[in-house]
Amino acid sequence: MSFISRRNLMLAATGIAAFAAAPRIAFAQATAPAAAAGPFSVPPLTYPTSAFEPHIDAKTMEIHHDRHHGAYVANLNTLAKTHPQLGTSAVTDILGNLNALNDDIKFAVRNNLGGHANHTMFWEIMGPGGGKPEGEVLAAIDKDLGGVEKFQNDFDAAGGRQFGSGWVFVTVAKGGKLAIETRPNQDNPIMDGKRALLGNDVWEHAYYLNYQNRRADYLKAWWNTVNWSKVAERYAAGKAGMLGV
Repeated sequence: MSFISRRNLMLAATGIAAFAAAPRIAFAQATAPAAAAGPFSVPPLTYPTSAFEPHIDAKTMEIHHDRHHGAYVANLNTLAKTHPQLGTSAVTDILGNLNALNDDIKFAVRNNLGGHANHTMFWEIMGPGGGKPEGEVLAAIDKDLGGVEKFQNDFDAAGGRQFGSGWVFVTVAKGGKLAIETRPNQDNPIMDGKRALLGNDVWEHAYYLNYQNRRADYLKAWWNTVNWSKVAERYAAGKAGMLGV
């Protein structure tokens, strides 16, 4: 083989390699939310993304927080450019009155603001070394949900039954009464005039890297990530009718 033909062969191989790599690069860029300045922002985590291993792996936490939640926020900031009232109204007021929105933005607000509210709550009620329910929260679980073991089993069963994407919540009413409920997609109890004490994300992006289709295993493992001190704070606010998202 001549020097020229070898050179041409090497160039061709380099071109093929570059072409093969290009789709992967494009895909990685497409999955990251575009930066969009505006009134909404993703709350920073108060713990490292590796805080919950082996129950939730660091890569899942990173993708979930930065990309998925980030995409909802980026979409909201884009919407707020033409609908500035979204950035000046309380999240609870908007989600609690979706029918007051124009039809051209109602669906997008429901999904993206619902996703923002759900995930803001999600990061807040998680934390390493979260302990166990006690005090008024434990008393309410015993009274309304049949004790901790039954409550967790019923919560996990409800999350497992949620068809497709969605959430499983514990709602807290003014006065402190608890109930287990599920919602599809990024719907939030606020949309029905209720408040979420805590909730678990059962969209596949929350667990698929580690658990694949084993949602039941993820639901059971997730209890190791709950910060019960933060849940107690939310319960006090909910009982007083002062809980936000």
